[in-house]
Amino acid sequence: MKDVQNTQDTRNVDIQKVGIKHIELPLIIQRKNKSDKVVYAKARACVSLPRDYKGTHMSRFVEVLNEWRTKNLLGVDIKGCLEKIIKRLHAQSGELEFDFKYFVDKKAPITGFSAPMCYDCSFEGIIDKDSYKFILGVKVPVTTLCPCSKEISDNGAHNQRAIISVKVSYDDNEHVWLEDLIELIEACASCPVYPLLKRQDEKFVTEHAWDNPRFVEDVLREVVVKLRSNSVIKSFEVDCEAMESIHNHSAWAYQKEFKGIDY
Repeated sequence: MKDVQNTQDTRNVDIQKVGIKHIELPLIIQRKNKSDKVVYAKARACVSLPRDYKGTHMSRFVEVLNEWRTKNLLGVDIKGCLEKIIKRLHAQSGELEFDFKYFVDKKAPITGFSAPMCYDCSFEGIIDKDSYKFILGVKVPVTTLCPCSKEISDNGAHNQRAIISVKVSYDDNEHVWLEDLIELIEACASCPVYPLLKRQDEKFVTEHAWDNPRFVEDVLREVVVKLRSNSVIKSFEVDCEAMESIHNHSAWAYQKEFKGIDY
């Protein structure tokens, strides 16, 4: 049968990224000190396309992803999957990203009752010719309590749910566990968020937040300091959004840094 995608195109346009997105598949993730876990993931995969070719072969993306979904991934391992995609499609560069829900059993701070806590996570690999970069991403919900509100009020202070989104990059011979990254981020807020709280636990988190008031700027700076001090991490991106409880808008702070560059 005629291979239309492989026919010549005459419009003289190199395409930077072409591929598939929103493909759903089960993925096996290696967990810290636990057995492997199957997660529901959405994948995005793309490659460069030279100007001489009319199109890429979309089915080949699915073929490679279907093969790699049975492997136990540490995240950095997606390099091999991406290399195979690029080879199958005769490309010079490519990207592969998995977005997935990651559940961690989390204990209430006083009673110790445990329930699964869900975090939105991502593995992303980028190959540009011979250069490879891996990016680990996680979104962590936390509580923040306003220092200004606490200072000026006779009774109480307003607090809010905040989402701290962090992406970190490190060499493929290193590793950062999702559980450790989540714990690092949660420690930077007024208080973590829990899936199950009894009255004793609710008292603790209310008072803990009161004792640790944080602006969105405070939270971001705390995360940045901890990521700077991690020798494994080469670059990072932090996005902190607090959904204000007394305003119809969010407070927001953002930072992106590359190690080895003056701040």
